[in-house]
Amino acid sequence: MQNAAIAVLSLNWRYLAFNVRPDQLRAAIQGAKSMKFIGLNLTVPHKRLALDMADELDESARNWGAVNTLRFEARDARGEWQPLICFPEDIPDEIRAKGFNTDADAIARALSEDLGVKVRGASVLLLGAGGAGRVTALKLASDGVGSLFVVNRTAQKAEELAGEIRARFSGPKITVGYPEDKVDLVLNATSLGLNADDVLPFDDRHFSLRQSRAVFDMVYRPAETPLLKAARTAGCRTANGLGMLLYQGAHALEIWSGLSAPTETMRRALEKEVYGR
Repeated sequence: MQNAAIAVLSLNWRYLAFNVRPDQLRAAIQGAKSMKFIGLNLTVPHKRLALDMADELDESARNWGAVNTLRFEARDARGEWQPLICFPEDIPDEIRAKGFNTDADAIARALSEDLGVKVRGASVLLLGAGGAGRVTALKLASDGVGSLFVVNRTAQKAEELAGEIRARFSGPKITVGYPEDKVDLVLNATSLGLNADDVLPFDDRHFSLRQSRAVFDMVYRPAETPLLKAARTAGCRTANGLGMLLYQGAHALEIWSGLSAPTETMRRALEKEVYGR
């Protein structure tokens, strides 16, 4: 999707994927600086590690405690830091890495545009308190969620996340465990669903999908996970994580380029790559 967008914007760039071990992340970032990359995206398990490796953090990275986008910058003639796209000819040797988080806004946009869910005042069951779950929970709390129920395989991690939210946000009602009444949204932030034979990411002895109006699954391949299939059968509105992937990528491209991302071009490329259509 990035290369399709890069072509539309007539940028002389190429988006490439690299496998980097966590113990080599710092060296990889330094290498990208040395080679004067425009920027990087980071995925699991690098997002929290990069907090201490970026030279500067954008407010988004500070707020959500994770970095999924790095933009490389150099000083202009006035001594101010600017993205490397602002140096079409000679790029100075002194380069810094500025960290951003585009995941949080992407999940909010996906819930609104792909599922029609308005977070403010809503009741949400969040499945998973790991990296993706944590950022999602903090974003939901920031956007005024009414009630948030957190369920995680390890209860201690769910308790820690609930404590962090209570310390930072006074509005939402946070509960560790399943709701007894109906909720507006069930949101899966676990990896369960990547395989066709995966179990559902919740305990159906304690919760029924008929208690929810909508279900969002961050997994996007397969297009319909076991959770989404069960949710559709239960009469819920459903959406997968393709929109979240799209919106975080579009925002990252805008951070690097300063240009508006051609979102529909990116969506078509993404759907062709992921679903072959």
